[in-house]
Amino acid sequence: MSADNTRRTLVVANRTAGTPRLLEEVGRRAREHPTRFTLLVPRPPRARRAAQEPDWTLERAVMLLERVARAPVEGYLATAEDPFDSVRRALGRGTFDDVIISTLSSRTSEWLRRDLPRRVRRLGIPMTVVTASGDEDRVASAAIVGSGMSAD
Repeated sequence: MSADNTRRTLVVANRTAGTPRLLEEVGRRAREHPTRFTLLVPRPPRARRAAQEPDWTLERAVMLLERVARAPVEGYLATAEDPFDSVRRALGRGTFDDVIISTLSSRTSEWLRRDLPRRVRRLGIPMTVVTASGDEDRVASAAIVGSGMSAD
């Protein structure tokens, strides 16, 4: 925790940055304790980047999180290909008290298949996994795009 007693939370999300479950978790934490949130968007694998156009913007994701956090949220795009490396680097650069990993449903999440939560947990920092429901997989992109932005 920082000297002013503000908690610092790293939020790791991509297409799920606008899902109701993540927004509810960020809002709940912000209401319970002063918290500064940083959004980290890991880089998609090269094959997926080539196959899809980005359907959202980092700025829009930050705006949605700021709305529920009722405070500024820092956001940045990672450069590492591996989401775990992106998280490890972010934790090395910043002083974070905990991590929220927001994933697509277990049916579709590449991060869960790659065991990202377990790997991050081994770094010794408290971590919460927020998993979108199957319905939210479809709604995630629509929520962000419909409000001007997109959704692991």
